[in-house]
Amino acid sequence: MRWYLTGVVVSGFGTTAMWLVSGIWVKSLTGSDALAALAAFALWAPVLAGPLLGTLADRVRRRPLLVVLNLAMAALLPILLWVEAADRVWLLFAVLVLYGAQGAVHEAAEQALVAVVVDEGRLGTFNGLRMTANESMKLIAPLVAAGLFARYGGGPVALLDAASFAVTAGVFALMPVREARPARPESRSWWRETAEGVRLLRSSRVLRPLVATGAFTMLLAGVNGAAIYAVVDGGLGRAPAYAGVLYAVQGAGSVLAGLVTGPLLRRIPERTLAVLGLALFAVAVGVRGVLPYEATAAAVSALIGLGLPWVLVAVMTAVQREAPAEAAGRMAATANTLVMAPNALAIALGAGLVALADPHVLLPLVAVAGVGWALGLAAGGRAAGGVGAAG
Repeated sequence: MRWYLTGVVVSGFGTTAMWLVSGIWVKSLTGSDALAALAAFALWAPVLAGPLLGTLADRVRRRPLLVVLNLAMAALLPILLWVEAADRVWLLFAVLVLYGAQGAVHEAAEQALVAVVVDEGRLGTFNGLRMTANESMKLIAPLVAAGLFARYGGGPVALLDAASFAVTAGVFALMPVREARPARPESRSWWRETAEGVRLLRSSRVLRPLVATGAFTMLLAGVNGAAIYAVVDGGLGRAPAYAGVLYAVQGAGSVLAGLVTGPLLRRIPERTLAVLGLALFAVAVGVRGVLPYEATAAAVSALIGLGLPWVLVAVMTAVQREAPAEAAGRMAATANTLVMAPNALAIALGAGLVALADPHVLLPLVAVAGVGWALGLAAGGRAAGGVGAAG
């Protein structure tokens, strides 16, 4: 566990730095806001192919795959030193797409490996610590990346990220894990294997409602994110940069969420944690809409940061616990795609809704939808428990 968390910290630092700088880099070279936004989309878009990409994680041993993926990115990123003018921005976009594809396979392989090497009773604790490590890096890396870019440009940030990938590859290479070679699949068709992973996820009575809850939560999170600047400007009367303060507070809440997730999952099932997380997130978003005060805004940002990760960790832990070892990569990648895709779509939807509806109306509606879904999930869990007890 210690080896893996070290890799998470190092990799998370480099990835967060690159994520922040990519849009700034494109904007500084082209002057285009649209192209700068497209940089984030280039990183995110390969997630849509997650089920297909995740199949690779079930065809080979996961630890060597993680080593190769990290070494490949360490070798690729220095190419960005040639991106010094607007006519070379295409190279940055190409690398970002490959970066996103590598991330989709990496996430699937990581989750599948964790399911094998971590005891089932410790999965919740491990995933909570992983969340804390990631969120901690999001508090530190942006400051370092912004300072490097302002002083030296994007090249040094790319080299820093390349170094983080190289270190992470070394961490995985040294990890004391013994893996059996995956069994040869009955069908050599990549599409059929991918479809089988989707079918297994869809047919699971445990995973299907949890993944749906994760997707719905991220849909609401996207709308909330789109409304943040309207709240900062119209409700709080502050400059747009104040949103960065609220996001920092939210990140601190997420660090705390990771620390308490393990103890919670030793006492309650993943479904209950998802109910609590969604309800807390939804109530906080509603309060953000109706009480536009700075103290309140900071408090609800922390609560959003606390509740949102609980839903995501609940989904991740349940997938690791329920997925068959031979299909863990495909199922993890499919779940990740289904959960994360609505967020990007909701940001676009939320931008349109913010233009049409006042955040003081929109955000309470988001809260009602979230609390309603949480109550439905809780009721469904009690019904399933009752049926199981009766049987």
